Amino acid sequence: VTGVQTCALPICEDMAADEVLVGRVREHLSGDLSISERRMFGGLAVMCNGNMAAGVIGDRLMVRVGPEAWLAALEEQGVSEMDFTGRSLRGMVYVDSGALEGEGLARWLDRGIAFAGSLPAK
Repeated sequence: VTGVQTCALPICEDMAADEVLVGRVREHLSGDLSISERRMFGGLAVMCNGNMAAGVIGDRLMVRVGPEAWLAALEEQGVSEMDFTGRSLRGMVYVDSGALEGEGLARWLDRGIAFAGSLPAK
């Protein structure tokens, strides 16, 4: 696929993202040509076919689960509403670092990629 960046972009030093978590995210998503990275929300955003799927802000993962899965996601341990602007963003959640241990990170990334991948490419 031409023009698509893979998960190999350097982290900018002023980015408020946990570099260990960013490394784990990149490792899980490496080789997927539908994935690109962007600086967003003061952290790192993971895009799937141009649609935001997930991101790293500090030591938390931001995941786009979609409006229909949002309430169910909020019931899971370590998950909270994404309220980056002071107002809840329906369809987006924060996942705390404790819920990202072991296979937790892969599970949440895959959920975000699945939702973003279901949207029309940008």
